[in-house]
Amino acid sequence: MRQAIVLRFLVGILVCSTVSYVEAEDPYRFLNWEVTYGEISPLGVKQRGILINGQFPGPTVSAVTNDNVIVNVINKLDEPLLITWNGVKQRKSSWQDGVLGTNCPIPPNSNWTYKMQMKDQIGTFTYFPSTLMHRAAGGFGGFNVLARSVIPVPYQKPYEEFTVLVSDWWKKDHKELQNILDSGAPFPLPDGILINGLPRSSSFSVVPGQTYLFRVSNVGLTTSVNFRIQDHTLRLVEVEGAHTAQEVYESLDIHVGQSSSFLVTVNENPKDYFIVASTRFTKPIFTATAVLQLAGSRSPASGQLPIGPTYHLHWSMKQARTIRWNLTANAARPNPQGSFHYGTINVVRTLVLANSAEKINGKQRYCVNKVSYQNPETPLKLADYFNIPGVFTLNSIKDTPPADPAVLGTSVIGTALHDFIEIVFQNNENTMQSWHFDGYDFWTVGFGSGQWNSTLRRRFYNLVDATTRYTVQVYPNSWSAILVSLDNKGMWNLRSAIWPRRYLGQELYVRVWNDEASPYTEYDIPANAILCGKVKK
Repeated sequence: MRQAIVLRFLVGILVCSTVSYVEAEDPYRFLNWEVTYGEISPLGVKQRGILINGQFPGPTVSAVTNDNVIVNVINKLDEPLLITWNGVKQRKSSWQDGVLGTNCPIPPNSNWTYKMQMKDQIGTFTYFPSTLMHRAAGGFGGFNVLARSVIPVPYQKPYEEFTVLVSDWWKKDHKELQNILDSGAPFPLPDGILINGLPRSSSFSVVPGQTYLFRVSNVGLTTSVNFRIQDHTLRLVEVEGAHTAQEVYESLDIHVGQSSSFLVTVNENPKDYFIVASTRFTKPIFTATAVLQLAGSRSPASGQLPIGPTYHLHWSMKQARTIRWNLTANAARPNPQGSFHYGTINVVRTLVLANSAEKINGKQRYCVNKVSYQNPETPLKLADYFNIPGVFTLNSIKDTPPADPAVLGTSVIGTALHDFIEIVFQNNENTMQSWHFDGYDFWTVGFGSGQWNSTLRRRFYNLVDATTRYTVQVYPNSWSAILVSLDNKGMWNLRSAIWPRRYLGQELYVRVWNDEASPYTEYDIPANAILCGKVKK
């Protein structure tokens, strides 16, 4: 009898534990995407675009912190495909990152299912194809992660949210653009820019007097943009997953791969207003417009477009320094952002990464510290997991720019889990650069002109309230410095967000590692992982 009572007691505990576990599991969101070609004409010329479920741009993904987002991607293109999730950290799971260093591409007429958790994240992100030059044909969209209801945000709930995707655009087919790069010819200027896939006709319906959140992302290939709204100001409240100090701007520069969120309170005067995005640092300047369409308005948008900056490099750098962390606001967790005193942590390694344009074997290539990246047939992550030799060599790229001739190679930097490192992006060219780090955000502590050296830390670094983000711009003949806490084990892509440069080699990978095989630090290879190269079923 006593044994039976004990058995029932133990079974009861097990049942309660199981029920508690099920109830505590974070919600799931299931998406089924069919990626196809389709006819589009954003600049008035019919061309082949890449559509997701028939849409250009693709559907916006909306999730909440810690949600599990399951995306089944069906590839109906004529080439292998991967989609990457720009800004989603993929905690403990670089297997889901969707780049050729971590994943075998999805073959034509087949599918693969991404299984991602929005672990401890909020913010404005995007997605796009990471293979070849596919993103020049579309396949991109917004990806927004809202805070949990129990975590306060540092502003009143907006009346509504809008996702705004700004992109440069070419009338040429993406394969023609790829052939231009393969031939070694210069990549052409865009033919225009778009707001949500259109140069002029997008509109956003609003109510006078109400406040709206605009989530604005630059999903272009090459071009920085300036964003503004006629007769309205922009209160910046978030950049790429970080709450900011809520500076108010007439306009803001958004560089390739970056995202920013603004609160906009609509004027009481019931008339329509222009929304404007224009290119930065280009000749000629390209402009796209949309319309802020007020309820009850009988007056279409009219008058002069709000004037934006043109070249003004120093203006842009000064503006970048005004974007600061909101130290008292919560992010995805209850503790304030400012409780992490990043400026007091000891830096264990400094990397100075210099981009350069080089000729290798008579063809145009782009390099990082004189190495132009080539993708091996076997993804780095698979080779690492299965201990396959000959695919890559750790620290095959130097920590500082060498005087060596440029070479082709597979650059992988080896680091230890929980290292705290400094990365300086040195740009000695006359063009804007933009750098993205998968799996991470980082503190953008400094911007400066000329050559970086260690004495500039004291003069230029913000070690108190620099904002975190996942993409940083580097101005011509200048440098940008970031600090990164390497707390996410895996193989992570550090790349130029300027896509033609990335296609021709301006990228590398950072292996963040410890010897502990544990789901507490990294998840195992997915059961549905596609195998290729030297790893085949």
